Amino acid sequence: MYREASKEEVLKKIGDHAHQILLRSGNCAQTSFLVLKEQFNLDDGMIVKALTPFPGVALRGETCGAVIGSLMALGLVFGRDNIDDMPGYLRSLPPARKFCRQFEKEQGNTMCSAILEAKLGKRYNLANPIESALYFASGGPEKCAEVVASAVRIAAEIIIDKG
Repeated sequence: MYREASKEEVLKKIGDHAHQILLRSGNCAQTSFLVLKEQFNLDDGMIVKALTPFPGVALRGETCGAVIGSLMALGLVFGRDNIDDMPGYLRSLPPARKFCRQFEKEQGNTMCSAILEAKLGKRYNLANPIESALYFASGGPEKCAEVVASAVRIAAEIIIDKG
């Protein structure tokens, strides 16, 4: 007999999927968006491709790509279709702000460099080949996969709860 998956089962499933995809792709922005797009059948156009340079905003240690990818997905769910729809714009902000607050609560920050420092004990310049190798050797991809899994679970819960 078929039964609908519980919210907890869905959140675990997409968190696990995000973890696996991040370890393959190495791109937190694309992974977070792709997993949410697949789970909620979101139309992505060229968003996955456009998210290519967004991990840590071009590896500069800025906003975590998992935040950006998740906010893109939330925008597709809660955003406005018409630039003149001010009420639609205003309705999109509470889910986005809720996501950011919960992500900060779980990860301590939305900035890539600060998250890496908290998880790995130091900040890495991932655009530098030597520091990137050190990041890989210190277990960075695994830690980032945990962050991405957290982000997609938070965004998915907001989508499931409709804001």
